[in-house]
Amino acid sequence: MSFKTLLAYKKGFSLAMDIFHLAKDFPKSEIFGLSSQIIRSSRSVCSNISEGYRKRQYEKHFKSKISDADSENSETQLWLDFALACKYISNEKKLDLQHKSEEVGKLLNYMMNNPDKFR
Repeated sequence: MSFKTLLAYKKGFSLAMDIFHLAKDFPKSEIFGLSSQIIRSSRSVCSNISEGYRKRQYEKHFKSKISDADSENSETQLWLDFALACKYISNEKKLDLQHKSEEVGKLLNYMMNNPDKFR
């Protein structure tokens, strides 16, 4: 089985791609700021899931990497708040992406609380 079959990975990847396409429309002045940060944190969710899954036989390492993924997911939510406050995205778009991020968070928490199901 591959980490790519995990629902948390699939939803996280989809969210990261949504954010990537969205950030392309941010002002050029944000290329090394908000754009870079929100893209990086959203992609890091998936990279931490993949790393954790490969070490799933070690419960503590697995939980640590999935916790890192959850932290990056929370950071992505913060950057969405900034994007809204800067008026780079609409409230509707922010709520849509926030909802998707919360779904990913729930899946990550399930993984942390049930590591035996991923061995």
